[in-house]
Amino acid sequence: MNNAPNSHSRTRKRLMAAAASVAIAGAIGFGAVATGTAPVLAEAVRVEAPQVPSFADVVERVSPAVVSVRVKAKIESTADDGSDLPDAFGNLPDDPQLRRFFREFRGFGDQDRPDGMRRFGPRDRQPRPVAQGSGFFISEDGYLVTNNHVVGEGSSFTVVMHDGKELDAKLVGTDPRTDLAVLKVEGDGKFTYVDFADDSKVRVGDWVVAVGNPFGLGGTVTAGIVSARGRDIGAGPYDDFIQIDASVNRGNSGGPTFNLNGQVVGINTAIFSPSGGSVGIAFDIPASTAKQVVHDLMKDGTVQRGWLGVEIQPVTSEIAESLGLKSDKGALVSSAQDDGPGRKAGISAGDVITQVDGKDVASPKELARLIGAYPPGKPVDVTLWRDGKSETVKVDLGTLPSSDKQASADQQPSAPPTADTLADLGLTVTRSDDGKGLVVTDVDPDSDAADRDIQPGDLITSVNSTEVNGTDDVAKAMADAVKSGRKAVLMQITRDDSNRFVALPVAKG
Repeated sequence: MNNAPNSHSRTRKRLMAAAASVAIAGAIGFGAVATGTAPVLAEAVRVEAPQVPSFADVVERVSPAVVSVRVKAKIESTADDGSDLPDAFGNLPDDPQLRRFFREFRGFGDQDRPDGMRRFGPRDRQPRPVAQGSGFFISEDGYLVTNNHVVGEGSSFTVVMHDGKELDAKLVGTDPRTDLAVLKVEGDGKFTYVDFADDSKVRVGDWVVAVGNPFGLGGTVTAGIVSARGRDIGAGPYDDFIQIDASVNRGNSGGPTFNLNGQVVGINTAIFSPSGGSVGIAFDIPASTAKQVVHDLMKDGTVQRGWLGVEIQPVTSEIAESLGLKSDKGALVSSAQDDGPGRKAGISAGDVITQVDGKDVASPKELARLIGAYPPGKPVDVTLWRDGKSETVKVDLGTLPSSDKQASADQQPSAPPTADTLADLGLTVTRSDDGKGLVVTDVDPDSDAADRDIQPGDLITSVNSTEVNGTDDVAKAMADAVKSGRKAVLMQITRDDSNRFVALPVAKG
């Protein structure tokens, strides 16, 4: 009687342990389940994986065309004459050999090491600086593309192939304005190369794959999407970057970004990084830009661009209103250089360039890209908005100078003591010494003029394309603008030998 409960309890525990064993065995897929006298193997559970895109095929095809670029930088050697010897050796005879001996002697002794240990021996010599970047072959005979900022300061170049083989390369040419460069590797065999894509078909949201040499690690692949098009990051006059979110880091510069067809849609050139590493914002030079520049570099080693010879600024909504334009598209000419092809063709300050050869000009950057795409000497039709109507002039483009020329202007005159007030505009002005224009002597800090950065010393040369020699000229231009139903007048301002246009509201006047 007393043993029955204990026997029942033991039996229940054995059954529970057996059940647990079966459950565990079933979970791992090889346990035996008692069914009579023979064990049966339980089948493992399998779930069909969802179909997701893989980049493996693309990477396998393009990786042999992507290389690492090692650059030895140019350094200037300086002779060490021992002049930096400490005071204890300051009384040595002026004998270069003796001073060199003590300099070398000074080089032996206890020195701190990064690992906390100390050593006894000669001081470390400064190594020759070496930079690293990425690149990719664009022809089977060894031409490859990288960034100008990777190789621009280099004296010798080494290309590390996908299989680790190292080859010497020579610099063919660079283009600092687009940050592109071309190297050439000599070899007996044919190199695996890749083609440029038609980046006009690239859409925001498309998958892309970046391949390069981040932090000197060698061939590394990252993936992401196109985040934006037409980015202007202030890098130069031809900014038109593709933004991607694939991980791009130091050493990826000059490396390619591929579409899923294995074509190059862009070249890694910059990142936005508050931390110094990738935060998912990288910028690529579009393939369309790179293709033309690379072609010119391979042909002549340089890039020759068309030159219009004008200084330009954006057309704001207020400027458009003051000029009677229907939209704020185009590029406002702030000055035309005396020796430039634009002035020779009749383009002058105050004109708004709206088209080039029938292609719309959306902004000053767009105008720079359009003109830069033409070769020097090319005749182009430039459409202008002038005096409330559109007209077209033919310009024979010049050659873009190596450094941008500034428009010439007369030296700003000093202001005479008498002054007049343009109360509606918040300005106090006086006639210039030569009678051409009005010099700003004071600006109301609460005025629209102050908000638009007009400062004392600025020279007002025209209002609505009409030269001004006194406040009466300004008042008349304002009255004409109001009569025409416009809400602003356009002032031409000269400061530090540079011109710009400012739109000031006249509704209050």
